[in-house]
Amino acid sequence: MFGSVYSMRPILGQEANIAAHFRRWERERRPAVSGAVGGYVLRPRGNPSELIGVTVFDSEDSYLVNANDPAQSQWYQDLRAMLESDPEWNDGDVLVAL
Repeated sequence: MFGSVYSMRPILGQEANIAAHFRRWERERRPAVSGAVGGYVLRPRGNPSELIGVTVFDSEDSYLVNANDPAQSQWYQDLRAMLESDPEWNDGDVLVAL
């Protein structure tokens, strides 16, 4: 498996819209995205102005196919409009899944 852990800084007042945007991805994009395993977005108690996301795919190839899809690019641009800056991405191989 392959995935990404990423941190995001929402524009003040955009957190609920970001959560809704991720829910739309689950409803609208996920059925068309091969290899998507799952994902989470959490707000750390120690830094409530940040959001941490985790996305997992069955392989790096599936991850990259999604990343290079124009529909995913548009979804990301819509997300980026709700953030103060670009997310900080940490991509890598999943060593353990619980």
